[in-house]
Amino acid sequence: MTRLQALATESAPGNSPELLAGVQRKLGMTPNLMRTMASSPAVLEGYLALSGALGHSKLPAKVREQISLAVAEANGCDYCLAAHCAIGKMTGLTDDQVTDSRRGKSVDAKVDSLLQFVGQVIESRGNVSDDELQEVKDAGYDDAEIAETIAAVALNIFTNYFNNVAQTEIDFPLAPALV
Repeated sequence: MTRLQALATESAPGNSPELLAGVQRKLGMTPNLMRTMASSPAVLEGYLALSGALGHSKLPAKVREQISLAVAEANGCDYCLAAHCAIGKMTGLTDDQVTDSRRGKSVDAKVDSLLQFVGQVIESRGNVSDDELQEVKDAGYDDAEIAETIAAVALNIFTNYFNNVAQTEIDFPLAPALV
């Protein structure tokens, strides 16, 4: 049962109705995550701003989704797993790539290195070692891509924690169980 209420666009406070209308226009739907965030216009606006900015990052959409899947799995966020399984497939990830990403792995050596780094960032709460940072640089990632990766991890931790606390009603097809 949800613990924080998802609001209808017309009943949301402040500038949340305009923000939700923009989401509806862009996605063709208004996910429950954003409808739940809408109780605080500041939270919704902050989430949309960082999410939108990261949409212009050097990291390809597929890789950003792989990061999202790895973080959601690490944090046990069923809402984000469902959302990013669906979005990941829309970016071109195969079922195997979705599954591997959830496990923090990839058959692509460069992406695998980045997902290993993501796991290290999560596990160490950002206190990665010099060697761990050098490994991802040696894999071919520059400082901008590493900064974007850290931002993507932080954004996904935010949404994972938000959904885990709120127990947001899942409005995407459920993610399959990992076997």
